[in-house]
Amino acid sequence: MWLNKKILLVFGFIVVCFLSACAEKEQLADGSKLIHKDQFIFAASGEFKPFSYMNDDLTMSGFDVEVGEAVAKEMGLKPVQKRIKFKGIVEGVKTGRADAAVASHTINPQRSKHVSFTIPYYYSGPQIFTRPDSKIKTVDDLAGKEVAVSKGSTYADTASKYTDNIKTYDSDITALKALSSGRHDAVITDFVTGKNAAKEGFEIKGQQLIEHSEQAIVLPQDNPQLLKRVNEALEQLQENGTLSRISMKYFDEDITKKPE
Repeated sequence: MWLNKKILLVFGFIVVCFLSACAEKEQLADGSKLIHKDQFIFAASGEFKPFSYMNDDLTMSGFDVEVGEAVAKEMGLKPVQKRIKFKGIVEGVKTGRADAAVASHTINPQRSKHVSFTIPYYYSGPQIFTRPDSKIKTVDDLAGKEVAVSKGSTYADTASKYTDNIKTYDSDITALKALSSGRHDAVITDFVTGKNAAKEGFEIKGQQLIEHSEQAIVLPQDNPQLLKRVNEALEQLQENGTLSRISMKYFDEDITKKPE
């Protein structure tokens, strides 16, 4: 009986540590903290082509992934990918599963209560996508319509302004695929993602671009020195043209420049 209680106590301690991310990060000379002092462990979902997607060897590629790797190298660190489903990425950064997230997170007040954002590394915006024969053209046409979005994205909040009939998917790509195959009335997602899906053969059409948004890297709020380092790295990558080159590789256009 005593042995069983001891085992339960040890197991409970392990669970509490896991849930609270009690493992201490390594503090560097400049005050920044990392899970491992020589690595920059960044999270992405692998669900958001062309921003992040899975390869056959289970590594990730994409615009976000290359930006994360470039930031790491600019800071003199080894880039290490960590795949986390999009809906759990912010919580994963908060609890120490990754040093940062490079995963197309839109800067907004709700997220800013829990995590810190860098300067934007690209600019985008939510757009309505429908099947080509749809009569939906603008947000005014969405009233009562069934709109699909990605779980954990800001697009669910955007959609809720125009309809109460919202369906969620694990990724924007699966939502767009469902739309293309005849389900739902529309999808609201990043205009670049929808544009790329249309190029790949999805039977969808872009309608109204609802607004512009800023996407940034996510970091824990208790790591201001790492935030400073990542911002400095992004500024350098902007100045030397690296961000622009990565953008042109994936989109044939530069989405890293702030719209006029």
